[in-house]
Amino acid sequence: MKFDPIDVRIMNELTLDARIPYSKLAKKLNVSNTLIHQRIKKLKDTGVIKKATFPIDPLSLGYETSAYTQIMLTSAKHHKKIEAELSKIPEIIECVNIAGRYALLVKIYARNNRHLRDVIYEKIQPLEGVEGTNTIFSFETAFSRNVPIQLD
Repeated sequence: MKFDPIDVRIMNELTLDARIPYSKLAKKLNVSNTLIHQRIKKLKDTGVIKKATFPIDPLSLGYETSAYTQIMLTSAKHHKKIEAELSKIPEIIECVNIAGRYALLVKIYARNNRHLRDVIYEKIQPLEGVEGTNTIFSFETAFSRNVPIQLD
């Protein structure tokens, strides 16, 4: 999809504050409210903008431990079934397919190390098709951001 400068400016502003009123955004970009509504609708309809969310600080909710766990499968044919099972574990907030010895990488938030151990040993490793895991602790997230928005 090609973006014009107004699309890019809208996306950049929404990245900074997804709750900005359309009227305020229109004024800031010096365009009409109607144009803002149309462009945001187009960005949503095409899947560029997925949803507006509020990031929640896991530490403020008592999740003191963060880790990435690599999951090795007994066979590649199990990955869809295992992904479905992993999605049912609330402590897993992200799951991605990766290349190499491990097939999946999940990000886990836990209350403490014991809770993390329980998630890995009692919820992940017993899944049919999981051969093994490797866990890397995360001390903190230095930064997180969206991909750059570029004009073509």
